[in-house]
Amino acid sequence: MSSCRNLKNAVIAFLVPLPSIFFYLSFLNHYDSPNSSSPWSSLWSWCYYHPFLLANTLFFLNVNILFWVIGLIQSSHWMIDPYWTVIPVMLVHYYATHPLANYDLWRSKIVVLLTWVWSVRLTHNYFRREGWQWGAREDWRFTEMSEQYGKQWWWISFFAVYVSQQMFLIALSLPLYAVHTVNQPLSMWDLAATAVCLCGIVIAYFSDTQLYEFMNRNNKLKEVGKPVVPVLDSGLWYYCRHPNYFGEQLWWWGLAVFSWNLGLGWTFIGALVNTMCLAYVTKLVEDRMLKKESRAKAFRLYQKTTSVWIPWFKSSPSGVKNKNA
Repeated sequence: MSSCRNLKNAVIAFLVPLPSIFFYLSFLNHYDSPNSSSPWSSLWSWCYYHPFLLANTLFFLNVNILFWVIGLIQSSHWMIDPYWTVIPVMLVHYYATHPLANYDLWRSKIVVLLTWVWSVRLTHNYFRREGWQWGAREDWRFTEMSEQYGKQWWWISFFAVYVSQQMFLIALSLPLYAVHTVNQPLSMWDLAATAVCLCGIVIAYFSDTQLYEFMNRNNKLKEVGKPVVPVLDSGLWYYCRHPNYFGEQLWWWGLAVFSWNLGLGWTFIGALVNTMCLAYVTKLVEDRMLKKESRAKAFRLYQKTTSVWIPWFKSSPSGVKNKNA
């Protein structure tokens, strides 16, 4: 990617959320204005009494529509990937600063800090993987869908890429909303939730780092004409096939514990849907691995001996002893 294109994409990425930010700041400055004759008063009133609907409206207009239009112009829906790591941070600050917010200050600080740590970790991993480039490529699943749907992809992408992401991210972030709607003293459950979240972040960091280093080693082997290692089977990847997915799930389920402790256990729905989606993504990733002739045999053995998500001890594949006898 040229430095000019990289800079252009970086500028676009920094500018694109400004409409929502400026609108929300304007709302905060005017919602309690005594000038009830203002033509904006009805809008500010609606924004005041409907914080959750306002978050969804801003997401729909600023992300779904604006990101989609930019994606069509650039012929690449890359921007939703880095913003997946940023939107929860924006949401947690939105929920914490909305005039109707009601919460325990220390719980809010803990959740905000955890969300920032999660975001920085995931953002770092994204740009490290992309060679520190802005918009170098879009998610491979979007590319495959664009090839599958052909000329219809321009409108299908609005729903497949953006509307679906709104449902996922808003649902996953429900605990962030719950934490800022109930003012209840801290308890041991908050400590447990914090521990689960931190464990998820740490596991995801080390597993993604090990995967990044593995890919780099293979790239160097390719450069010198040596055979690559077909499967990453060391570190956390020795104990399960997708430790990065396991860590990510721990993070979201840890957030759900915060809201469950506040009597809003129904907000776990986001974590549950995410787990179901990751199960589908896991199948897509593994099917893709099995299509690569150089890796298929080693990966089948890896599947037989190694847990999918939850780290566990290796098992002996059936038939291996007889085959080697």
